[in-house]
Amino acid sequence: MDPHAPRTAAPVPQVGVVVIGYNDAAHVTSAVRSALAQGPLVGEVVAVDDCSTDGSAELLTRLAATEPRVRVVRRRVNSGGCGSPRNTGLDRVTSPYVMFLDSDDVLPPGAVAVLLRAATDTGAQVSGGLCVRRELPEGREVPWEAALYATRAVYERPAQRPRLVHDTLCVNKLYGTAFLRENGIRFPEGRFRYEDFVFSARVLAAGPRIALVPNRVYISHVRRSADRLSISLDRAGIANWRARTEASRTAYEILLAAGRKELAREARAKFLDHELRMYARELELHDVRYQRTWWDLTRAYLAEYDASDWEHDPTAPGCLVGRVVLASPEPRDLPRIRDLAAGPARLLPPYAHAPDGTPVWSADLPQITLEPLLTLPVRLLPLAVDADLRARARTALLRLRLHELYGRVAQAGPEALEVEWRCRATGRTAGPRTTVGLAAPADGDTGGVWSAEVPVRWAAFTAGRMSAGGARAWDLRLRVRFGGGAYREVTARVRADAEPPRRCAVVRARHSVVLVQPYTTYSGALALRVAPGLRGVISVVRDRLRRLLHCHSRPQAH
Repeated sequence: MDPHAPRTAAPVPQVGVVVIGYNDAAHVTSAVRSALAQGPLVGEVVAVDDCSTDGSAELLTRLAATEPRVRVVRRRVNSGGCGSPRNTGLDRVTSPYVMFLDSDDVLPPGAVAVLLRAATDTGAQVSGGLCVRRELPEGREVPWEAALYATRAVYERPAQRPRLVHDTLCVNKLYGTAFLRENGIRFPEGRFRYEDFVFSARVLAAGPRIALVPNRVYISHVRRSADRLSISLDRAGIANWRARTEASRTAYEILLAAGRKELAREARAKFLDHELRMYARELELHDVRYQRTWWDLTRAYLAEYDASDWEHDPTAPGCLVGRVVLASPEPRDLPRIRDLAAGPARLLPPYAHAPDGTPVWSADLPQITLEPLLTLPVRLLPLAVDADLRARARTALLRLRLHELYGRVAQAGPEALEVEWRCRATGRTAGPRTTVGLAAPADGDTGGVWSAEVPVRWAAFTAGRMSAGGARAWDLRLRVRFGGGAYREVTARVRADAEPPRRCAVVRARHSVVLVQPYTTYSGALALRVAPGLRGVISVVRDRLRRLLHCHSRPQAH
């Protein structure tokens, strides 16, 4: 080593990471180690154990004995939520900057460095980056609010980018510790679900300078098969929806009280576009009692909206769903609401008109106007495509029908459909994208339906190595091409009057067996489940038989 070479100054520890956990011995040390692996910029990791009973605290204590940057704080009583342990950790942090990390997640390499540089280079009190939701065990990754983090950006105040309201996560951001303390920004205490909503609203209400980077800074692990689901995934009971509306209401009130009217209005638009659509897609899956309670809670919350809230984006699918819920005292049109809440949105027939010819939701709800659809760009239209899949041993025939929508489809001139099957876990496509021409409506067809037929070859789904006993889901993706180069991405729903899709066993090379099972997703779209190996076939058949045996004993939704 050259003694005369210039020495590079060692990084100064500036960041404290608060890791919270409860009964997560299997993952908590991995979370802590991912924070330590950020390097010397992390001066402390405050691991807060929320009174676990599975040995988590003992694991953390042993780790702290070998790593001086780790401090373990064990709460004496379980808080029942995430807010209190985060506040406990925040109170212990001595570093200029702080981040939050959940016990079952990890920080990717370099996350702290890129966020700290963004904060110090721009003088921002808050810097944020991309959070990726990683589905386990498949490994599929879904970015959260990717458009916000497409490029580097600095905002002197949050109102310059109202879309910031939609990113309610607290874990993909670096905060100035003094900024949080000087403004009294904390999480709700106790058993408060969706505490991030309130914390994020308090941050935005304080009006910080915010720097955004396009880098991945947080990996959120989604374990849907876990014994204990996270709060955001466990939506089985009505208490979850009640908590979500209450958190949304509180966030709105915080922004409004701080004089951030534009952000408050964006918070209400976010509720329609995200929360309402997500839960409306699942409404048919619940029993009648849940549906009625959900409907009442939603109507009560939407009754607080004023005219400007509804006019913020009147063509948005969530806005239309909200208007229907608010206008009707009883649950109604649930299949149609489910499809409209899907992504992309589908508006199913019938297409009613008011006496003056204005497009409306239905004859008995003429006050719900659909007139904005007449001027909506083709790429945003909630087009409805029906699918009828006729399965055979080696191939299937997929019949597709595109419905007219108040004359907009004929006006745009549909020419072809691009058809693609994509594996939900890996993103792999089953062969190349297929393009088929659309047949125009027959003479005298007043409904206006364009049709196409596409052959489906099972071999494309079973090619390559497949793990025994594991099932893969394949989603049908469609693109409607119009004259002039316009197009619309759509999904297809299973036709209500179509013959139920049949399962079929496919014999691969070397006599292995694969079961192909068409099914309808919770949002109403056609999909396939491919189960390789005898164990996979048996598991799918057993699940199907169980559903058939119990279908008559379950409460039915109406």
